[in-house]
Amino acid sequence: MTAQIDRLDTLDIERVVADRRAVFATGRTRGLDWRLRQLDGLIRLLDESEDQIAAALAADLGRGAAEAWIADIASTRGEAEYTRKRLRRWMRSRRVATPIAQWPARARVRPEPLGTVLIIGAWNYPIYLTLGPLVGAVAAGNCVVIKPSEISPATSALLARLLPHYLDPEAVVVVEGAADVTQRLMAQGFDHVLFTGGTEIGKKIMAAAAPTLTPVTLELGGKSPVVIAADADIAVAARRVAWMKTLNSGQTCVAPDYVLVERAVAAEFIARVSEAMREYAINRPDSFLPIVNERQFDRLVAALEATTGDIAAGGRSERRDLTIQATVVVEPDVSEPLMTEEIFGPLLPIRTVESVDEAIDFVAARPKPLAFYGFTRSSVTRDRMIDEVPAGGVVINHVAMHLLVPGLPFGGIGASGMGAYHGRTGFDTFSHAKPVLVRTFQPDLPLVYPPYTDRALKIMRRVL
Repeated sequence: MTAQIDRLDTLDIERVVADRRAVFATGRTRGLDWRLRQLDGLIRLLDESEDQIAAALAADLGRGAAEAWIADIASTRGEAEYTRKRLRRWMRSRRVATPIAQWPARARVRPEPLGTVLIIGAWNYPIYLTLGPLVGAVAAGNCVVIKPSEISPATSALLARLLPHYLDPEAVVVVEGAADVTQRLMAQGFDHVLFTGGTEIGKKIMAAAAPTLTPVTLELGGKSPVVIAADADIAVAARRVAWMKTLNSGQTCVAPDYVLVERAVAAEFIARVSEAMREYAINRPDSFLPIVNERQFDRLVAALEATTGDIAAGGRSERRDLTIQATVVVEPDVSEPLMTEEIFGPLLPIRTVESVDEAIDFVAARPKPLAFYGFTRSSVTRDRMIDEVPAGGVVINHVAMHLLVPGLPFGGIGASGMGAYHGRTGFDTFSHAKPVLVRTFQPDLPLVYPPYTDRALKIMRRVL
C-alpha cells in the first residue's frame, strides 16, 4: 500500500486503519532504532525539501520563503532534533517506591506506544502543525494516519508525496480529502486523535470521538490578549506585536488578537505599532496581505465594516485578490466581532485601560485564551500577569515565542483546547504510562485472605 491515499470510500478507510493496526501488532515500531529512523527521516525531509515546501506554502498561503523557513521548517526541525537527542532517556522505565506493605516488590512506570493514532493538521501552518505532532507520535512508537487540511492543497499533496520516501510508508500514511474523509476516519476509533483547528470544529471532533471513546488532544484557538503596562519598552513591544500580527497575515492561532494598553502610553504604542505593521507588510503593495480563501476574507471584511472603532492604519481590502491591509483599530466596542470572535487575520484592535488591574480583570472575565502576552519591566506586575491570567501559555515581553521552546508543553485550556504536546509532553501524550508491579511468591501471609479475623484486621489496619 502506498502512503498517499485519496478519494477513499468507507471500505478503503477501514482498510487503511486496519493495515496500520496490523503493522503495529508486529511490534516493529516499538524499538528505539525504528523511532530514531523516523525522526532522522523527518529532519532529512526538511533539509532536502526546503525549496519544495516553500513553493507549496507560497501556493497555498502566499507566504515568502523566509516566513516558510522561520514558521514551518526551522520550528519543526528544532522539535525533531530536541526529541531525537532525548528519546533514549524518555523511553526508560521509571522506578516507583513501594509501600512497606508491598515488600518485597518492585514497581515501575513503563511508557508504551498507544497503537495507531490520527493527526488532523491545520491549514495555516500546514507543515509545522502536522509534522510537529508527528514527531511526538513516532517518537512514542506509534503507527500514524495523517489527515492534512484540504484548505492547503499544495502542501497536503507535497506531504503525501514526500513522506513515503523519508518515513516507514507502512507505518505512517497520509490520507487526503475533505471533511467527509475526516468524519469517516474518526468513525474507525483510533487510539488517540490530535486535532489542530478552530473551536467549533474541535467540538465536532470531540463529539465524533465519543462513540468509540477515542481520547483526543484539541489544539484550538481563541482571543489571545496583549497587556501593555506603562513601564514597558513601548518601541520593542510595538515591533514584537506587529511582527506576529503580520506573519502569515495574522492567520496564527497564537497571534495577538487584541491589545489592552495603559492610557499613559496608549498614543505612543498606537503610533509605533501602526508604523511597524505597515513596515513589516512593505513587501506587499500598499501593505495588503493575502487571506487564505474567500470565506475568511468575507468574515474579516465584515468585522471591519461592523467596527465602531477608529482606523489608525490600513482598513482597505481588495476582493479580486483576497487581500487586506495590515490594520489597526482603536477603541472598538467590546461587544462587536473584533472583540468577541477570534480574528485570524491582520486586524489589530486596541483598547486603552486605566491600569493593569483593569486589564487583568478584563481578560480573566472572558474565555480562557490559548496564549497571553504581557509587557512590563516590573517583576511584581509580571508575576501578577502570570498568576492571575488563566491561559494555555504565557509569554512576558514577547509574543508566541513559547512555541519555539521544545521543552515547554503547548496546549490550550477551556475553549482554547485540551491536552498538550511538544518535547517530552508530546512523547507522553502519545504514550501510555503503564504501571508495572512485580511481586515474589513469598511471603504469602494468610491474614490477607478471608475469612478476616479481628486480629488480622487489626494488623492490616496498622500496616496498610
